[in-house]
Amino acid sequence: MATLPDTSFPLAPDIPEIRRITTSDLNWALAEGWKDFLEKRGDLIVIGLLYPVICLIAAVVTFNDPLLPLFFPLVAGLSILGPAAASGFYELARRREEGRDAGWLHFFDPLNGRSRVPLALLTAGLAVLMIGWLIAAYAVYDATFGASAPLHIGDVFGRLFTTEQGWTLIILGNLAGAPFAIATLVFALVSFPMVVDQPVDAGLAIRTSLAAARKNPREVFGWGVRVAALLLLGLIPLAIGLAVVLPWLGYATWHLYTRLVVRP
Repeated sequence: MATLPDTSFPLAPDIPEIRRITTSDLNWALAEGWKDFLEKRGDLIVIGLLYPVICLIAAVVTFNDPLLPLFFPLVAGLSILGPAAASGFYELARRREEGRDAGWLHFFDPLNGRSRVPLALLTAGLAVLMIGWLIAAYAVYDATFGASAPLHIGDVFGRLFTTEQGWTLIILGNLAGAPFAIATLVFALVSFPMVVDQPVDAGLAIRTSLAAARKNPREVFGWGVRVAALLLLGLIPLAIGLAVVLPWLGYATWHLYTRLVVRP
């Protein structure tokens, strides 16, 4: 009897081995990322300045009255897209690790090679998270200020810290933002550096990221606190500090990935 051809889809490859890390590994990753930044700071500051410029453009756009409620959520939400923006830093780190040239033009290599499709899919996932965050943030704003919403940016600053509505907005906004921050952290922990580093699809990269977070929950939480603190510092003043913080975190995230995932 003739054997029918196997038309089933191939099984997805298993995720790579995940290491158990400690707090010292988090500190090591940040220290190594800082060393990398100091070595390449000239190139990386030029690249890093792009993000503050985007923040300023967002500020100008949302200063129009209809979009004013989205000013703070949009600036905060841009950090959700940070892992996608940092993909070029992962490429620079990978090339330097291999002893190859790592000039700033190589920052854009992931957009032209095998990483392009999985990076696009992962970025789309972050975009969905950001849209969800903007919707949630606007709902909180409407529930707290509603019809009495401030019409100018000066009114927003004035009422945010001096009224009961303002403090309610701050508390509820942080509560609403926490799930999105956690989802971003777990989703992007190693997925972006992994697709830059290896010929894998977005699905495998996401599963590996989830597995890494599951195996190291306390350390991943600690990493998230460190990242949030550095991003907050980078926003002062006028997001200019992000020109330093983003390259630093990009390199540090690469080093953390190399500690978390056993690479072939």
